[in-house]
Amino acid sequence: MLSVDDLSITFGGLTALRGFTVDVAEREILALIGPNGAGKSTVFNIVTGLYRPSSGRVTFRGRDLLALPPHAIARCGIARTFQNTEVFRRLTVLDNVLIGRHTHLSAGALRGALGLPTVAREEAAARDAARALLARLGLEDAAGLEAGSLPLGLQKRLELARALAAEPRLLLLDEPAGGLNPTETQALMEVIVRLRDAHGLTIVLVEHDMELVMGISDRIAVLNDGRKIADGKPREIAAAPVVIEAYLGGEDD
Repeated sequence: MLSVDDLSITFGGLTALRGFTVDVAEREILALIGPNGAGKSTVFNIVTGLYRPSSGRVTFRGRDLLALPPHAIARCGIARTFQNTEVFRRLTVLDNVLIGRHTHLSAGALRGALGLPTVAREEAAARDAARALLARLGLEDAAGLEAGSLPLGLQKRLELARALAAEPRLLLLDEPAGGLNPTETQALMEVIVRLRDAHGLTIVLVEHDMELVMGISDRIAVLNDGRKIADGKPREIAAAPVVIEAYLGGEDD
């Protein structure tokens, strides 16, 4: 479904990615792991069109993503969350999710101002879909609250609901368990797997919580200093000496 081939990118003389290559199969859960600064979030930023690589190629279902602006990439069926939770704090929880559905709304400002029946029907359908998503993620009782009033764990769920509102085929999760306690992380693991199974999603996640990574990933790719140093099943990655050294350091360190 997603093919990333020989990606490299440099920022002011600092090379963040060096020939990174990975393929992601449909319905797969792939984890990208590695030390801080390894280039994991940079991969997400390239796939979603926020960064343009120095070299390389990215295709989604055979379509060249590097030729598209971010909004067109979203319309292709790619959605993401962010490392630092990015909810619209002064909007309600429901309105946050509605924003995520904007790629599926056809009515423009003029048609909305005219109050055409088709616009009202479209808005009602969007609200129904948004409320269904909130219910699926246990947020239905918070629909009318300001998003900024929610605790971090619920804000993480809200950001996930907003991404799902775009009805993606590929979901990119950037440190979804960051700041969560063990109980919240366990619940999140169950949500991610359930979403993949129920909706046929393909999921790529960047995460430092190894319990989550090992518990739900079909495959793991490991980055260090912008390079991919390992790629395999969770058991293979856990036992790979090059991965252990990247995380813990060698005997000379």
